[in-house]
Amino acid sequence: MMNSKYKITKLKKNEFQNVEDLISIEEPLEISLKYKEKENWITKSLSITMRTPGHDEDLVRGFLFNEQIIQSINDIETIKSFGEKVGQYDIQNKIIVTINNSKNINISKIKRDFLTNSSCGVCGKSSLDSLEILKKDKTPKLNPKLTKDIIIKSPTLLRKNQSEFAKTGGIHASGLFSSNGKLISLREDVGRHNALDKMIGDSLLNNLLKPKEQFITCSGRLNFELVQKVLITNIGLMIGVGAPTSLAIDLANRFDMTLVGFVKEDSFNIYTNNQKVILN
Repeated sequence: MMNSKYKITKLKKNEFQNVEDLISIEEPLEISLKYKEKENWITKSLSITMRTPGHDEDLVRGFLFNEQIIQSINDIETIKSFGEKVGQYDIQNKIIVTINNSKNINISKIKRDFLTNSSCGVCGKSSLDSLEILKKDKTPKLNPKLTKDIIIKSPTLLRKNQSEFAKTGGIHASGLFSSNGKLISLREDVGRHNALDKMIGDSLLNNLLKPKEQFITCSGRLNFELVQKVLITNIGLMIGVGAPTSLAIDLANRFDMTLVGFVKEDSFNIYTNNQKVILN
């Protein structure tokens, strides 16, 4: 369940009208991690994030991988929702991940506070250097190559394939595309970072990632955290409908990522590494 009906007052043609409107649901999700330390099983609450219910397992897979809490999706043994169904939507808002290879994780090395919300920006990361712990290598400098037409068409294709945006107008999306413009995977959420985590989680589960042949398009503006999540996949071209932040540009530059924003019907801005964009 991703949306719900609300009674609202609408101004139209200089008159107030009482109507019903579809609104995107936002609910908290508590993510807990279960792992073995020596001979003992440890369970820790890792994060609370505000999300749109649905594809919660993809969200968790992408989140753990993007933060490099796990090195591979194979480190996950199980993902299970638990607890009572709560609230007016009668859903479970807790999920636990059991790790089968505890040697690959070290909770004490996690440097950030994972308490986030759906409009999260930097979310506790204070500098570009915080990413050096997670990623050492730069992305491919010259691949993928994209034509201007594919770049211009990708946000429209993303929106056309969103199931929820047309209903509520209040939900973000992230899409994985091949270099020829084909949409490979799409996920939606009220949070931009959650939509990206969900999409990457789906791509990991289904072994879809081919960094030299793919790019990612996101609705809205591009900030530091979104760029970081894409960098972890080693995909080096990212498109946003809106503008990037200064820190997003600095981060993309450091890792040779091509960052494209303000995509319109006949124009866009390339903020970093224009070598991957060709006219035809």
